[in-house]
Amino acid sequence: MKKKQRQADIIKTLRSSREPISGTALSTMYNVSRQSIVQDIALLKASESSYNIISTNKGYILVEPPPRTKVFKVYHSHEEIGDELYTIVDSGGMVKDVFIIHDIYGKIQVDLFLATRADVDAFVMGLEKKKTSPLMKLTDRYHYHTVEAAADSILETIEKRLKEKGYLIMGE
Repeated sequence: MKKKQRQADIIKTLRSSREPISGTALSTMYNVSRQSIVQDIALLKASESSYNIISTNKGYILVEPPPRTKVFKVYHSHEEIGDELYTIVDSGGMVKDVFIIHDIYGKIQVDLFLATRADVDAFVMGLEKKKTSPLMKLTDRYHYHTVEAAADSILETIEKRLKEKGYLIMGE
């Protein structure tokens, strides 16, 4: 196994563990010396991604920053729902919800949790299959999405792309 692949696998292993993992356990998993694991951890901490790996007396823990969120007010046609959602997930965002502010009923919100094109496809097909109307129909196509991403730069990219496509409503 090559060093870069092993380092990627170490991150996956640490990310999926709820408990610290010892250097010895990692060296056994990846069939390398404990010293190689120590070097891998040092390189991962110093990498461009600068992983926040904490060394404890019980082993290594990956501490990930909490995701960032931003609310986008958007406007588009029924036919553009898929494209709008693809724009968000293709840019690295996860659409947590959709909500509207109705003049009579106030805020109406529905959780979505769309993170991939497959999620978007299933959502759009559900709208078509059940012949149901999206919430935006109640507010003349205006609606909001809470979007989650790993970094502010991803949210900035999403905002830029939504604006380029004419979906984003600015200044509110």
